[in-house]
Amino acid sequence: MQDDIRDIDDIKLFVDEFYAKVQTDELLAPIFGSKIEDGEWEKHLNKMYSFWETVLFHKQSYKGSPFMKHYNLPIESKHFNQWVALFSQTIDENFRGEKAVETKGRAAKMALMFESKMNYYNTNPNAKPIV
Repeated sequence: MQDDIRDIDDIKLFVDEFYAKVQTDELLAPIFGSKIEDGEWEKHLNKMYSFWETVLFHKQSYKGSPFMKHYNLPIESKHFNQWVALFSQTIDENFRGEKAVETKGRAAKMALMFESKMNYYNTNPNAKPIV
């Protein structure tokens, strides 16, 4: 039986494995590759460690506005669906427990929120997100 997500080391494990999948995924790799150059992946992963530590363990290690980095990307429902599928697969491959379930749920809710907000801004060209 696999353990639950307990700490930053577990976060690093799932973030690293998830983004390894993203970088080779036929649908997602071009989107991420257009924004994150080869030498910048470590910086991105470090941000994601902090982001998930803040989300899951309420440690204020992440500062930023994640939506602003994403709102003008050329992505659709199929991209969000694939992102959630790969994310959930990564969690399921490595963890079992309440925190693992919470993590998958939070990721799915974030994807839905981002998709909804992006659809709004795409259909309302005069609207701009507030920083």
